[in-house]
Amino acid sequence: MKKTFLLFLATFFICWSSSAQQKKVYQIDINTEIGSTSWVYLQEGLNEASRIGADLVVLHLNTYGGTVVHADSMRMAILNHPTPVVAFIDMNAASAGALISIACDSIYMRKGSSIGAATVVGQTGEAMPDKYQSYMRSTMRATAEAHGRDTLYINEGRDTIVQWKRDPRIAEAMVDERIYIEGIIDTGKVLTFTAEEALKHRFCEAIVENIPEIIETRFGYDDYSITLFKPSVWDSLKGFLTNPAFQAILILVIIGGIYFELQTPGIGFPLLASAIAAFLYFTPLFISGFAEYWEILLFIAGVGLLAVELFILPGFGVAGISGVIFILFGLTLSLIDNVGFEFEHVELSQISRAMLTVLAGLITASVLLIYLSNKIGKKGFLREMALNATMDKESGFEPMGASLNHLKGAVGTTATALRPSGKVLIEGERYDAVSMVGFIDANEPIKVTKVENAQLYVVKQ
Repeated sequence: MKKTFLLFLATFFICWSSSAQQKKVYQIDINTEIGSTSWVYLQEGLNEASRIGADLVVLHLNTYGGTVVHADSMRMAILNHPTPVVAFIDMNAASAGALISIACDSIYMRKGSSIGAATVVGQTGEAMPDKYQSYMRSTMRATAEAHGRDTLYINEGRDTIVQWKRDPRIAEAMVDERIYIEGIIDTGKVLTFTAEEALKHRFCEAIVENIPEIIETRFGYDDYSITLFKPSVWDSLKGFLTNPAFQAILILVIIGGIYFELQTPGIGFPLLASAIAAFLYFTPLFISGFAEYWEILLFIAGVGLLAVELFILPGFGVAGISGVIFILFGLTLSLIDNVGFEFEHVELSQISRAMLTVLAGLITASVLLIYLSNKIGKKGFLREMALNATMDKESGFEPMGASLNHLKGAVGTTATALRPSGKVLIEGERYDAVSMVGFIDANEPIKVTKVENAQLYVVKQ
């Protein structure tokens, strides 16, 4: 029995020791355009890598770039991640892909790959104005500087030199064609490195053929396991819902739905559309940790104050203005990664992006509402939502008051009690009437003393 127990302990110890020594590598593939979906993939992948206690994270990159806003968020996530993150460039790391690669602790490239060409361009492919390039230049430069400097020993170790691990000027030259670096790039050209050039100028640690080669030869892991990030349906859906363009559209529907609902009695389709848009807007942000309870409640309170102003209080005063402010603040703050009421660590760029997204939706909604307000009842699919009939004199219509003037001085009886308004019967026709002196019971004789604003005013005869 004792021998069996000792054998069990030895087997357990060997298995535990083997498991403890095995290195965990987490792989995230980014093979599409950099955008909200790839940002969600990276975020979820890094979180999962932390949960399983990964020793190394490998980004398998093959992208031609994408949006700067998401690339910036991705590079910050990489720079702040506690586990070493390395990039394996499998052919392409252009534009936003270059920024993400430079953020990694080390870069490995397959033979024939390239990195660079990070100029900010618009939808047409043309370079954006210099204010956009200036931001990208500083971002590339700051990302390269984040890796610090290396001390190199030369002359058989007798002398040392200190230089950047990644030269910020080279990173900047990938954006700005005006930068000249002797022996590397002339003015008038945006810098793009091949794998060999990147290796020569310290923008690549080695040229490799695959990820196992990185793990085994560069990190020396003999016993390791690779966990591949597999995005769920929700990850893809969340990426789509958190796209700034789609969020702006949701804001348009939210604002437009509230506006049209407040213009019509009852509860109808505009309110339903606004509620669905608000749900799609806040849900992924809440699950991701961006939108907090109080930010959503701020939005709901704003809608409530706006309804109070329009339905209960006359005019447009403090409640209405406060409601609009609450709605805009709720929408904006939900896009910012704050913790409770703590905004100390929120970057100015994140606040600017949130404000621009909400502003884009608000401006688009305002323009569209003005356009639709002019079109309703005239043409287009909204013509069925309005009355199109025109009551003019040419069509035989005349003001109601004018048609009742002949009843002044007429006599009749009350068809209902006037308290003080009700119905009267004159020459066999029923009319609305108001008693000028006290209440009048039904079936009492009356006389019309005044006709004003299409209304008969009577006294008891």
